[in-house]
Amino acid sequence: MNIIEKIKQKQSNLLENKAITIAFIGDSVTQGCFECYLTSETSLETVFDYKSAYSTRLKELLNLLYPNVQFNIINAGISGDGATTGYERLERDVLAYSPDLCVVSFGLNDSCLSTIEQYSTALSGIFSALQEKNIETIFLTQNSMCINTSCHLKDQLFKTLSVNFSKVQNEGVLKKFMEEAKKVSEQFNVKVCDLYPVWEKLIESGVDVTELLANKLNHPIREIHYYMAIKLLETILFE
Repeated sequence: MNIIEKIKQKQSNLLENKAITIAFIGDSVTQGCFECYLTSETSLETVFDYKSAYSTRLKELLNLLYPNVQFNIINAGISGDGATTGYERLERDVLAYSPDLCVVSFGLNDSCLSTIEQYSTALSGIFSALQEKNIETIFLTQNSMCINTSCHLKDQLFKTLSVNFSKVQNEGVLKKFMEEAKKVSEQFNVKVCDLYPVWEKLIESGVDVTELLANKLNHPIREIHYYMAIKLLETILFE
């Protein structure tokens, strides 16, 4: 990817070349949301842990490889967001910073609240806007949602959400959204860091992936974020 050349230029001459900026736009997973807790019988809040988010972990890995290069991370993930509103805020939250690379990751909320057509249109808008600004782009496919109701869930709100999410997951709805995202990515020549099939393989292998979710619904545990960062690094370096 071109960003590697920019990193090499910065490394060879720190004074003459600008810092490397990587933006991330997505939902709660991108933002760095993990466990959830009730604030009332009908509402919940999430634990925000930016230090454990995959964007932060990617910065750590890049600094390990290029210790004298400054990497600026723009985390534009917002809990509950989808591709349509992500597109609407793209100028404010991403383009305004003129990043060298943007990682886009939507689908979890879209598969529950939007049509595939709306999702596809929004992703096309995001990719097109990034291309117009010559910003390299990676689409990161998303994790599995819960496949059952965890025994660790005690409150009715969480149990209800679990039933709804597992239906979307088990009936293949999220899979169709990820397949559509890959189609749109191909149309715009956007590289894909394809993690969703990893989750499918885990399920096929008998792994209870629900227990790999910090909130037992849709937020991967912190260790998975580290894995996501490694796969993104591989995409940047080798693809």
